[in-house]
Order: sequence, then structure tokens, then C-alpha cells
Amino acid sequence: MYSDVRLFIDGEWTGSADGRTIPVLDPATEEVIGTVAHASRVDLDRALAAAEKGFALWRATSAYERSKIMRRAADLMRERVDAIARVMTMEQGKPLAEAKGETLVAADVIEWFAEEARRTYGRVIPARGPGIYQLSVREPVGPVAAFTPWNFPINQVVRKLSAGLAVGCSVIVKAPEETPAAPAELIRAFADAGVPAGVIGLVYGVPAEISEYLIPHPVIRKISFTGSTPVGKQLAALAGLHMKRATMELGGHAPAIVFDDADLDAATKVLAGAKYRNAGQVCVAPTRFLVQDRVYDAFLDKFTAAAQAIKVGNGLEAGTTMGPLANERRVQAMETLVADAVQHGATVRTGGKRIGNKGYFFEPTVLADVPVTARAMNEEPFGPVALFARFGDFDEVVAEANRLPFGLASYAFTRSTRTATALASAIESGMLTINHNGLALPETPFGGVKDSGYGSEGGSEGVEAYLNTKYVTQMGA
Repeated sequence: MYSDVRLFIDGEWTGSADGRTIPVLDPATEEVIGTVAHASRVDLDRALAAAEKGFALWRATSAYERSKIMRRAADLMRERVDAIARVMTMEQGKPLAEAKGETLVAADVIEWFAEEARRTYGRVIPARGPGIYQLSVREPVGPVAAFTPWNFPINQVVRKLSAGLAVGCSVIVKAPEETPAAPAELIRAFADAGVPAGVIGLVYGVPAEISEYLIPHPVIRKISFTGSTPVGKQLAALAGLHMKRATMELGGHAPAIVFDDADLDAATKVLAGAKYRNAGQVCVAPTRFLVQDRVYDAFLDKFTAAAQAIKVGNGLEAGTTMGPLANERRVQAMETLVADAVQHGATVRTGGKRIGNKGYFFEPTVLADVPVTARAMNEEPFGPVALFARFGDFDEVVAEANRLPFGLASYAFTRSTRTATALASAIESGMLTINHNGLALPETPFGGVKDSGYGSEGGSEGVEAYLNTKYVTQMGA
């Protein structure tokens, strides 16, 4: 079921010029299931030349025609969902149902941008004198380099790729080496749908080597990166040095605020689902559970029971609701953060340990009364660890929610309209969802503030970063 993954350059699937490959592991078994081609400098040069050629062709293609091709790609993703999802689960570990959901959401994202780009209107600006036209025109920025991580192998690519393609950019995708086959199937759908050769490139290799070569290259006019804050800062600095536009979707440490008037059953269902989805390896996952004193114990009990009900196992097995972590490093990180929190006074209510000795499985974990001095309360855990702390009043919880330099996502549960309205103004994050989980829809903005990055990868805002504004004025002869 798992085939070796190749590069996609100038409309062709190809091995690397020097024949190098990287092994791909199944995180549920730790077994090598295939290889992915390792791009050389020669391959990158070919991809850049193709992207330059592809941009000239694609920008001249009408928005109407680009939209038709993209909608066909969305249809192909839906038709191939079962095969794609199985490959994704094998290389990434998430349960098959989550992999299917990610693939189907990708189709929705493609369709959204296909339609949105048909409406990237310019405007006519009223002139100060007769016979003068003043126009604001939107044009594609140029070839794009997109860098994506392993936690959502398709959906981290599809937002960048769809937004760029929709407005007429060519895109070179540097997809994750740990999970290469799923993004390759996304690119295959676009190619099979009729995207011309050169418009899309797909490469793999050492991330630092590829980014350090692509970002300064004169062909590339924009970068989009999803990943950790430290790496994002380095790439943003490199982009700035060469005056390249950048979109940065970086790490988070989302507060989940539960007020004493909240519906605790609803809060438990939504927040536990969001916390342990993809084994907690989600940038917008709720992490700091800040619960008002009067309902702290009751909510902690309900949430702990929900965590204990999760079935951990191989994502291909029926009934599995949480798969393994991505690699051995993530397991070690969880063990270190849990031990540190306990040393600082936290209590393990459930979980806290690795499961078995084969595969990168870790127990769904709940830590109670975690002090702010614990590392996990300051560093993004990026795993299945929920951190609980009490608060007394509104000002206290807002101060804690805003304490960290991160500002990606945030959650809140309250029956008070007044409290909800006040939170909307007070919380420093790019996204706030109240009384449900309404994040990451194709038609809504997706992005952070502060050290969580800048720019949006969803909604009508998603195409803005791929467009230049040109002012044209003319006086009649």
C-alpha cells in the first residue's frame, strides 16, 4: 500500500539527481515502510527554473480557467479519499477517521480558494480631474516557496498551495520528509486535474539546506512557513534580508478558559476532542485549561474521565481514537515535561507514561494544579498533555491567558454574553472560539499574533499575501 515517494519537478515524478533517499517510518510499529527522494542542489535548480516558467504560463491563465482546474482537483481528492487516508495513517499515525477527515477538508479548502480567486477584484478610485482613470489592480506576487510540517501532511500544504494557485502563482512545496506520501497525493490530484507542468514543484530533503537555498533565490518572491517559532523567526529574518514577503504560522500555547457558569458537559466534549486529536500534535490544541474555582474539581473529573475513555492504538485498527506520536523525540519530550511538572508540584490525574515498547504511543495525560513555573506551562507541549490550573476572576484569567508570547488560538466556555464579549476584546490571540470549536474552516481566517506569527491562511484574507497591488492612472490624450 505504501510506495516510495519521488520529487515532482516540471510535471514529472522523478528521483533525485544523485539518487539519495530518506527512510520513512511507521510511528505505530517503528518499521521502515518506504523511502522518499532527497533533493540535491541540481534538483532545486530544476524546480526553480520550472517554477519561473510555470508562473509565466499560469498567471496568463484566466481566473475562471484556474478555478475549473482546481475544482477538478478537489473532486479527485474526494474520489481518492480512502487510499490517501490509509497512506497518511501509515506514515503519520493518526486514526484512519482523522486522516479521511483531513483529506476531505482539503477538498473543501481547494474549492473555497478556487471560488475566492475569481473575485479578487481591483477598484476604481474617483479622480480629482476630468478624463482621468485611477485603478487599483491585483496581480500575483510570483513564484512561492512553501514549507510545511508533518502533523497535518495534507492540510498544512493545501492552504498555501490553493491560495497561491488560485491567484496565479507557481508554488514549490517543501513537504515533510517524515510524512511525504500524503502531500504527494495532493500534488498528484492537482497535476491529474490539469495544472500545467512547472506550476507546482514538490521537493524533500534537509529542511535547513532547502530553505537557505530557496528563500534568497531571485526566482522566489514569497515564502509561507508553518512550524516552530524559533525556526520561523530564522526564516522570517532570511526572507526580510532579501525583501521577500512572508506568511508565518508558528507555535501556540492555547488557553482554554472555563467559567463557573459554563456548560461543563459541552466543554468537556469539545475540549477533550480538541486536546487529544492527532495525539495533541496540533498547533491550535487547547493546552492550558484555566478553570474557575467553583467548578474546577467537577470539570477536572469530567475531563479526566474523557481522557481515560480514549482508545490508543494503531490508527489502522478499528476503534482507535488516538494514534502514536510522530517520533521518539516527541515521546521523550512528553516524559520530560510531565516529570518537570510533577517536580514543581503538579499532580498526575491520569496518564503520564509511554505505552509499551514498540511504537511511539503515549497515554492521554491530565495534570492538575500545574504551577506557572513548570516548563509545560511556558513551552508548547505539542502532545497529549492537558495542563489544569485554577483562577478566581476575569482579570486574573485574562492575565494568565495573555502571559505567554504566543497568540495563535484560544478557547472559552461561558453562558454570559457579557463575559464572552469582554473576552473577545481582552484575549491576545489570532483566533478565539467560544462555546464550540469553530477554528480552521476554509472560509474563516487562520493565523496568529505575537510569537505565533503573522498573516492568514484562510478566508478571503488567505489570498491577500499572494497578491501585489498595482496602481494605474491614465489621462485621456
